This record gives sequence, C-alpha cells and structure tokens, in this order.
Amino acid sequence: MRMSGTMSMRTAAATAAALLLLTACGGGGDSGGNKGGDEGKKQAPQGGASTPDPTRIPKVGDTLQSRIPANARQVVAVYGKGVNSADSTVVLYTKQGKSWERTRSWAAHNGKRGWTTSHHEGDKRSPVGVYTLSDAGGVLPDPGARLPYTASNSFAAPHSWPKSHWTDFNYVIAIDYNRVKGASPLDPTRPEGQSKGGSIWLHMDHGSGTSGCVSLSKSGMEYLLKNLDPKQHPVVVMGDRAHLAD
Repeated sequence: MRMSGTMSMRTAAATAAALLLLTACGGGGDSGGNKGGDEGKKQAPQGGASTPDPTRIPKVGDTLQSRIPANARQVVAVYGKGVNSADSTVVLYTKQGKSWERTRSWAAHNGKRGWTTSHHEGDKRSPVGVYTLSDAGGVLPDPGARLPYTASNSFAAPHSWPKSHWTDFNYVIAIDYNRVKGASPLDPTRPEGQSKGGSIWLHMDHGSGTSGCVSLSKSGMEYLLKNLDPKQHPVVVMGDRAHLAD
C-alpha cells in the first residue's frame, strides 16, 4: 500500500507539472487574434520594392540575421503582423548552396497580446528572437517526425478549456527558449528561471492568439514535423515585422 501511495503521488505530481506547462503555452481562455486563411500561400510576406538578397532570410535585419547559426540550413520564419497583433505568417526556408529558398508558408497566430523582446511568464506575448528547434511531441502518434518525438497523453489540453483548444497540443515542436535541449517538450526545467516563462512551442491552431506560442494548421505542423531535420540544424526566427527588420 505504501508503494501504491507513493506511485500515486508521483503520478499526480507529474500530471500537475504537465498541466502547468500546457497552461503556460496554450492559455486555455485566449480569444484574441483573427482567424487566418492563407495556408499554402504562394508568396512570401510583402515588403519594399528592392530586390531581396538570396543569401539572407527576407525581411530580417542585421540584428537577428547575425544570430542565425552558420550551419543552419532550415529556417522557420514567423512574420508577426504587428507588435500588438496575434496574427502572423509562418514561412519555411531551406538553404540551397548559399541561397535561401522559400519552401512553404501558412497563416498562423502568436501571443494574443503580440510580441516582446523581454518575455516573462504570463505576459501573453511571444518572444522575439532566433531559437533552435530540437524536440517535438504531442498527443497523437509520431507522424514520421525527424526531430525526436515524444507521444504522450500528458500533452492533452485540459477539458476545462474551450473545446476549440482541446487539440492544440496534438502536435508540438518545442522552441528552445528557456528550456533544456534534448528533453521532451514537457520537461519543466527553466535554465533562466521560472519568471522568464517557457513552454514556447509551435503547435496546432485554434483560430486565435496564444499565451506565447506560435500556432498553425494541423497539416502545417505535420509538414514541419516530417521535414525539419536535425542534420540541417533548424531554427526559428520570430517576431513582429518591425523587430524582425531591425
């Protein structure tokens, strides 16, 4: 009986930790932002009339461009509509030789209150920056992901959330912001401290803003999971358009 009680306590603790992580990412009651509708859009985000440099990620200025690792050959660029907007576009770029080629794009959402360069827990904003992509997981079985994938019901969103949010974490890709690389996205470790927040993920969209994650369609998540390759050192470059262009 003692052993059974100890195991029950451990299970309860693990469940509580998972719920804390999911709340940090999904936020349950978020309702900001507008629904997107341009999945598979054929053109990259529009901007100035100057001819883009193929050796650079479009619309990304020197500050963030310089933070893209030299060995990175896949970049997921998240173009936020505005600093206080929950709407964004995700574009996957693949490096061919010295040139970056746009592979695919999807309508997406970010934090319901927009973006920040100083993210903290509970601010409902997504962190601007360049981050590696190392681990994935979700409620659903591995769809053929190249990144290490953890399938677990512990990802399931609480049913106290609106029903539209219940499938948010069927697929997730952890963004390496204040987390330990090589661990499940559910790992609660926060190297920079709890106040800096965490559980910033790419995950499935519910049609509006998040608590700090970036969300896109199920088909978009499946595509990224099947194509992001650790051998290509994938990273995400994310922010509102003004911060990205800095």
